[in-house]
Amino acid sequence: MLTSSELKKIPIFSCLNDANLLWLSQQAADLHLEPGEYLIHEGEPTPFFVVMDGSTEVFKDVMGRRTEVSEHKPGDFFGELAILMATSAPASVRAKTACHLARLDPQHLQELIRRSPEFSALILQTLNERVQVVQKYMLNLPSSRVQIVGSKFDDDCREIRTFLSMNRIPYEWADRDRSAHLAPTDQACEVAGLSVVVDGSFCVSHPPTVRKVAEALGFQTAPHRQSYDVVIIGGGPAGLAAAVYGASEGLSVLLVERKAPGGQAGTSSRIENYLGFPNGISGDDLSQRAFRQAVKFGAEVVLTREVQEIIPHPDGAYTIGLDGSDRVATKTVILATGVAWRRLEADGVDRFIGRGVLYGAARTEAPTVAGKRVFIIGGGNSAGQAALFFADYASSVTMLVRGEDLRRSMSQYLIDQIALVPGIRVETETQVVSADGTECLNAIDTRKKGEAVIRRAADALFVMIGADAVTNWLPPQLQRENGYVRTGREVSDKPGWAADRAPFLLETNLPGFFCVGDVRYNSIKRVSSSVGEGSMAIAFVHQYLSLPFQIVADAGYSTAKRKA
Repeated sequence: MLTSSELKKIPIFSCLNDANLLWLSQQAADLHLEPGEYLIHEGEPTPFFVVMDGSTEVFKDVMGRRTEVSEHKPGDFFGELAILMATSAPASVRAKTACHLARLDPQHLQELIRRSPEFSALILQTLNERVQVVQKYMLNLPSSRVQIVGSKFDDDCREIRTFLSMNRIPYEWADRDRSAHLAPTDQACEVAGLSVVVDGSFCVSHPPTVRKVAEALGFQTAPHRQSYDVVIIGGGPAGLAAAVYGASEGLSVLLVERKAPGGQAGTSSRIENYLGFPNGISGDDLSQRAFRQAVKFGAEVVLTREVQEIIPHPDGAYTIGLDGSDRVATKTVILATGVAWRRLEADGVDRFIGRGVLYGAARTEAPTVAGKRVFIIGGGNSAGQAALFFADYASSVTMLVRGEDLRRSMSQYLIDQIALVPGIRVETETQVVSADGTECLNAIDTRKKGEAVIRRAADALFVMIGADAVTNWLPPQLQRENGYVRTGREVSDKPGWAADRAPFLLETNLPGFFCVGDVRYNSIKRVSSSVGEGSMAIAFVHQYLSLPFQIVADAGYSTAKRKA
């Protein structure tokens, strides 16, 4: 416990009278930390700290890169900025050496300010100085880490922009088709085609790809170990939840994601029905929080890689083959690949994919539709969220819905919001018949039930008509229903359950092979249920790993390869 005499020696407390020092000693926590222990994580609520002895280091995530900002020495204090301005911690703080600190809860700091005018004056003077320091710091920061010059019709350019956006990496993009004055990348890279510069100096080799950009930014793109307790395939909400809970409970975890964390949910502009976020949360924000959590607990998250091969072995283990010939061994597998957007069967549509026709609706498309006529096919929640988001940019947004109304497929809160936006028009019982244009989409033909086909001018068509499971690359003996993977009680006796026990709730007919999220047969297609399944799968992994060793030689194991 801290004493009044100890506190009196600290400059910030030297102005306090004996009564306030005694009160303070009864309220302040007496902390002792070892080097490397965290006091504050960026983005969290923070108490008020005073360094009694030792030193701490301050660092923050600046555009996806950890940057050291400053350090605190004996007598320094911090945390008052976030408390008095009612914000979260602007940076992370951890012990640099063995530290002794005093900690005050926010209400106790505010009470001390009320009790002592002298203390209040010191705090407010320091607060003003720190706000000025923050202003100068922000002015010296670059506006982005990545500069891109490329066409909006270039698939690689679009994929790179989507990857950067989903990973919260600020970038500047000059559309080569529209900009006469290109970004500074032309000085370092080839003028023709797509060019990408990272951190103002490193030019990504030609042709730029998502993986090359990820490596230049310091993301992990290859496994660090040869074997793991569990390999998670897919980095959507279900996969990220499994990685967080698996790593936090001491399992060695590898998560493989071929694009960016978040999956289709990561492209949602706002998820408003997720528990704990009454004002909603964007898909990429939710995904990035989960990604940082998983890495914090020690999970390896490998991005821009694809699992192409899963080889079951008679002893119950698995070999996972990644593109690029990397292979790892694992005791268990969690499949969380999600689903792929269903293709639109209409004349001419395939010719304009990437040139006005897009599947899904990434937020990175906002600049490409500014002032344009946008059409969205679909009546689900994803289509509704996309319509609300693009309405802030496009000259008009029209939702084309095959059903009689939105109530059959969309949450009521989205229906109510759409009704309040004058720039969004909903046309029911309508479908797209064909698409037309020269180099890019210029028009679509639509037909309303019982009426003639009409032609409309269109600049962008976002297709969101449901999704299908793509699982033909998985081991052939894995039981599926219309492509979706059977688990638990859905597993039938044929082609065979090899173990002498019933499968766990999320376990496939291959022992130790679990399936979660949208790719699972009869799953509930909601972000919250996917998160729940991902966390539940880890509980079953623990139960599986505690089972006695058993060879299941009659399971008909064979190799299956995934098509690139």
